[in-house]
Amino acid sequence: MYVERPLTDAPEAARMVAAARRAFGEWRRVPVATRAAACTRAVDAFVARTADIATEISWQMGRPAGQSPGEARGFEERARYMIGIAAAALADIDVGAKAGFTRLIRREPLGVVFTIAPWNYPYLTAVNSVVPALMAGNAVVLRHSAQTPLCAERIAEAFAAGGLPQDVLQVLHCDHDVAEGLIAGPDVDFVAFTGSVGGGHRVQHAASERFIGCGLELGGKDPAYVRADADVDHAIAELVDGSFFNSGQSCCGIERIYVHRDVYPRFVDGFVELSRSYRLGNPLEAGVNLGPMVNAAAADFVRGQVAEAVGAGARALLDPAAFPADRAGTPYLAPQVLVDVDHSMRVMREESFGPVVGIMAVGGDDEAVALMNDSPFGLTAAIWTTDVAAALAIGDRVETGTWFMNRCDYLDPALAWTGVKDSGRGCTLSRLGYETLTRPKSFHLRTAV
Repeated sequence: MYVERPLTDAPEAARMVAAARRAFGEWRRVPVATRAAACTRAVDAFVARTADIATEISWQMGRPAGQSPGEARGFEERARYMIGIAAAALADIDVGAKAGFTRLIRREPLGVVFTIAPWNYPYLTAVNSVVPALMAGNAVVLRHSAQTPLCAERIAEAFAAGGLPQDVLQVLHCDHDVAEGLIAGPDVDFVAFTGSVGGGHRVQHAASERFIGCGLELGGKDPAYVRADADVDHAIAELVDGSFFNSGQSCCGIERIYVHRDVYPRFVDGFVELSRSYRLGNPLEAGVNLGPMVNAAAADFVRGQVAEAVGAGARALLDPAAFPADRAGTPYLAPQVLVDVDHSMRVMREESFGPVVGIMAVGGDDEAVALMNDSPFGLTAAIWTTDVAAALAIGDRVETGTWFMNRCDYLDPALAWTGVKDSGRGCTLSRLGYETLTRPKSFHLRTAV
């Protein structure tokens, strides 16, 4: 056991949220520039602990040690961007001159934002709501997955070091029932949830008797399309990484690939060759670039998908024996590439959240678009091509929250992070991210009587 925390009961959790509401009353009146200074100091304090934070990530959820520092860098990038645009995003909106009147729209904070963050990217998911919520003048109660309890604590410690007033940001370790009780209670004003589709339904149900907003980033089955004109070598390198980084446990990781049949053989051969170079093992060992999945049950779920697909006619192109750490009944799972797949197989339609990808040949753009859209999810999708006009035209037809060209599995904080269908609703990051964490208030002042 690396770390363990007692769970907070419902009465204590309610007291914490009530304290956050009281703290909100003062924090909302703090000027944006002062909030920015405190949040910037907090980011500085967080970055100063990158080495320790990275090691803790590896211990808590199994990401290779060489990759874990990237999460701290991503936290910093997103936090500093959202701090930097806050003054403009929160500024009064002048709706134009009208004789005898002053008219404006002001964005006001909501109150208490309840952020529920997952284990797979514990800092990158939390920062999307925590920093802009605080910058907008809200108080925040942060609940991380029981898999990564230290992450919430490290964020709170950084903000305490930055001078954030007491109770404006609090960490809560609690079970699902307590969390749902808070959402249904009187003191939470917005829920920022990242997790499963089932979890999203539970959040919505808990909030159903109240008129509060819920931002939901849920599942994904993100596709990629490699056109005949693509730089195939570049596509291989990017898509192998997009499929297997973090053991495939990425909300926007690539889980299915459609390749124009003219380049399909070359793409598959190169993809398999590069995949064989991965080293599965102890995430704390140097040279390991594929760690265990979060637990044995998650690994067994993916094994089941693969076995079912192979039983239905798919071919597995990687031999698990080439990855000695792979052992049934453990979280250690070798990467897998499947061909001869189709959409009757779960592995091509049901979220895997593990190191497996199916690759299909297609005859052209129309077939690729139809297959990419044949999914209950729509978080991101990607295309590899040298034709920008074609990428834009095809992107207009694909049902997704983010459309990439010649890259994947990345969040640009200047762009809205959102999903469609079962991938959720709402928006974080970018200037638009501030709109979900505030409410508009109109001022209609008659100045000439």
